[in-house]
Amino acid sequence: MHGERRGALLVVGVLVISAVLGGIYGPPVRATSSDVNSLQDSVKSFTRVLSVVEKNYATPVDTDHALYSGAIPGMLRVLDPHSSFFDPRAYANLREDQRGRYYGVGMTIVPRENFTYVLAPMPGAPASRAGIRPGDVIMAVDGKSAEGLSSSEVADMLKGPKGTVVHITMRRVGYDQLLNFTVTRDEIPKHSVDIAFRIKPDIGYIKLSGFNETTDTELSAALKQVDAASLDGLVLDLRGNPGGLLNEAVAVSDMFLDKNQLIVSHHGRTSQERRYYAVRGNRGITVPLVVLVNGGSASASEIVSGAIQDHDRGLIVGDQSFGKGLVQTVSGLSENTGLALTTARYYTPSGRLIQRDYKDTSLYDYLYNHKNPRPTEVKLTDSGRQVTGGGGITPDVPAPQPKLDPFQEMLLRRNVFFEYQGGVGGFTTYFLGTKPEITKDFVADDDVMKIFFQYLDKEKIKHTETEIAQNLTWIKHEIRKEAFISVFGLTEGYKVDLEDDAQLQKAIESLPQARALYQNARKIIAQRTAGAGTQQQR
Repeated sequence: MHGERRGALLVVGVLVISAVLGGIYGPPVRATSSDVNSLQDSVKSFTRVLSVVEKNYATPVDTDHALYSGAIPGMLRVLDPHSSFFDPRAYANLREDQRGRYYGVGMTIVPRENFTYVLAPMPGAPASRAGIRPGDVIMAVDGKSAEGLSSSEVADMLKGPKGTVVHITMRRVGYDQLLNFTVTRDEIPKHSVDIAFRIKPDIGYIKLSGFNETTDTELSAALKQVDAASLDGLVLDLRGNPGGLLNEAVAVSDMFLDKNQLIVSHHGRTSQERRYYAVRGNRGITVPLVVLVNGGSASASEIVSGAIQDHDRGLIVGDQSFGKGLVQTVSGLSENTGLALTTARYYTPSGRLIQRDYKDTSLYDYLYNHKNPRPTEVKLTDSGRQVTGGGGITPDVPAPQPKLDPFQEMLLRRNVFFEYQGGVGGFTTYFLGTKPEITKDFVADDDVMKIFFQYLDKEKIKHTETEIAQNLTWIKHEIRKEAFISVFGLTEGYKVDLEDDAQLQKAIESLPQARALYQNARKIIAQRTAGAGTQQQR
């Protein structure tokens, strides 16, 4: 069996090499005899090296791991940062993200030291119905210890076919004995719309966290929820949205643009140009629009924000977006693995390249330490504004996210607020079975802060009076947020987080400017259309 599996994996490697040559993902490439001989020689060299390593390495070699994590990913990494190979686990997770659902117990979990904690059960999900609470520590799943496992490994253990049962052992503050929960797995939606509400009486806010198969349906429902047609302004938050499915990015853009406006195009060496247009259009919803982006906004998020910007449909506010404009064709391979191969590049309606340069840059720096790139091209929007390309989407209104100071970073790194409200601190009674008297008007008063300082002392968390004084407002805000998450759920906690969001405030302030921009663009387009019609009559 091991030999058969190794053979299958080797075939995968050969297929990837063939794919790079365009043999299976594009029109046939005319190969000369020297090309064929070179490919055969490369495959022979690879198998010889693998054979020598397997026979002579100092310790036994996991051939599967060598292929999955070494040879194939290494070969793809030479091409670009986004062509990638998915082992069975990664490929299954990718399909989950694309479908927008999975089967499990429905709770958000986070790592803490050597264990995994429950951040919050999802409302109405099996975990919530079973009585699992925020702050519970997952000790074992189906009798297998969870100590030392990553949160993703624990998540995999909790997932399973719909209707099957999983036994979860928890440690809870205030209980001497471990608690055992029997939970029946169910379908758990992975929502694209995290939250949608009127942040002010006449201003709507929608947070979009991804682009999966349900995104257009969810966004349509969210627009109805906030009654977008009656608003004086709408903020679409794409910060931290890594992208997803192209057709969903097109569908989202379609909801805001006029019918027949170009949304995005892509083309590559063996991929003919394809252009995507608004098919249905905004249907009269012309609410002033601001799109929030940052360095975590990539791919499909940049398609949407680029289309909105190029057509002057709204303003882009925030930080420079990531700059991921490479098109990956994802295909399933043998052994439940998958391949994402770059086959084209995305261009905004004005013709801007979204992708930033990745040459002469390490993968780590490309992913985590990228700086705002120098623009490589200048294009014009519908109203004649200059916009730059070759490095993501540059905001019309720059609004850098305020950085945490070292003391704030330390408190968050130590997970102080979660530990405080779920353990030794003032909300322990919640985990003892009786919800505290916390209403939507709750604030961290002097009594709450006194207990908080006692907690810092008990945990030997160093702090000075100056540090506390400088960060008191921020500390009270974080306590309020964690209290809301525990008592009212993640959505209400997220609303609290938005109360002190500087980028969001800048977005709201920019809505009148977005209205003027859109009205001016429509006027200019109308004049051009009228002028073109007059010339044709002549």
